Amino acid sequence: MQRLRVICAVALGLGLMCAPVWGATTPNVTTPLGTVIAAERAHVGEANANVGTTVYGGDRLSTEMQGNVQVRAGAARLLLLSSSAAIVNDNEGAPSARLLLGTAAFSTGNAHAFTLFASKAAVRPQTDLATIGQVTYLNEKELLVTARRGGLAVTVEDETQVIPEGTSYRVLLDPAPEAAQGPAGAGSGDKGPFGKGGGEPLKAGRSRFLIVAVGLTAAVTAFGISEALESPDRP
Repeated sequence: MQRLRVICAVALGLGLMCAPVWGATTPNVTTPLGTVIAAERAHVGEANANVGTTVYGGDRLSTEMQGNVQVRAGAARLLLLSSSAAIVNDNEGAPSARLLLGTAAFSTGNAHAFTLFASKAAVRPQTDLATIGQVTYLNEKELLVTARRGGLAVTVEDETQVIPEGTSYRVLLDPAPEAAQGPAGAGSGDKGPFGKGGGEPLKAGRSRFLIVAVGLTAAVTAFGISEALESPDRP
């Protein structure tokens, strides 16, 4: 009987010791995703965005006319330009954002540091080299994607196409069947005025989307965005 009492007491003690440990494994706390490092006429949710504001997964970032906000998240930075909105989140362990309207630019240190979603498309760095990309949401079926530094990989479902460094392309989602079967652009050997398809679809066939050359990136705009995303005053 004495031995049974000892066993029961030990079991009860172990149970009390383990209880707080088990409870601590599932905290109801949202992990911070990033920090605001520059803001002007911008908001996180309904509140004003200020330097040092912590951003969490699911937060909505927005800017007013002539406003901007920049967030540092791990090895990436996200910059929302004037009259834009995006929802930030975590995508397979890395920061991401879904562009709802306007224009967003991002810089990364590796290919897995950040993903920018817009409509059905996912835009990522093509390589692990330093990359600066920009996406403008024109409407649900059309985006403008610019590769300012390094190439960008644009993916819709299981199809991926590449935006070369220093170029801008219109991304047409759900193209009409006749457009998807049009000239092959770069694949046809006719490079056009920009060497990237001359305005014809870059990829033909039964594509889920098409990318159409717009031209080389504007040097002044590119410099301004690169400066914002790389300035040592905005770490």
